[in-house]
Amino acid sequence: MKPRRSNQRNRALTLIEVLVVILTLFVLVVIILPQFAAAKRHMGPTCLSNIQLIGHSFQTWAGDNNGKFPTEVSVAKGGAMEPAATGNAVAIFQVMSNELGTPKFLLCQKDKSKTFATNFDSDFTAKNISYFVGLDANTNFPQAFLSGDDNFAIGGEPVKSGLLQVWTNAPVTWTATRHIHKGNIGLADGSVQQTTSSNLNQWFQQTGLVTNRLAIP
Repeated sequence: MKPRRSNQRNRALTLIEVLVVILTLFVLVVIILPQFAAAKRHMGPTCLSNIQLIGHSFQTWAGDNNGKFPTEVSVAKGGAMEPAATGNAVAIFQVMSNELGTPKFLLCQKDKSKTFATNFDSDFTAKNISYFVGLDANTNFPQAFLSGDDNFAIGGEPVKSGLLQVWTNAPVTWTATRHIHKGNIGLADGSVQQTTSSNLNQWFQQTGLVTNRLAIP
């Protein structure tokens, strides 16, 4: 029995049709590729890795200063104890500029209220920082806060710049402005934790301190 032959003929693409296909693909690449590259640039390092680097910078600085963080060493000896006591996070990070290398690690990619700084000098301000600094972190309190996302609220009110004292029983929660009611904290022992609003208060209770002093940028 002879095989059936289809009544439809296999037709090759014409030169014009091939050119139309190629042109269409080219246009799609031109449109999509820049958007993909931009998205990749804006993604940048995560907050978790930023806070890990900040913690490492604190530890490195302490290694050169008798095991003390900048918040424990006076300005006269190269630290930032006095401005830190007023809640000046900028001065603390400026003291650690050599350890940090660049201020870009101090900005969360999802923090739309802040901008990148190019250096630690004249154009470096609180507007270039997304992370708080814990002023009570030292070797005696390894679970004390060393740094972390500064987008949290107390009793539903977002915290403000400057010196902040947080009691262990304070109703602390993350805001939804960055990580959707989640955030990251770095501890004095060098560890970094990602937390939710539901357990953030527990971390404050575990610091071993009655109150936690934080420098909010």
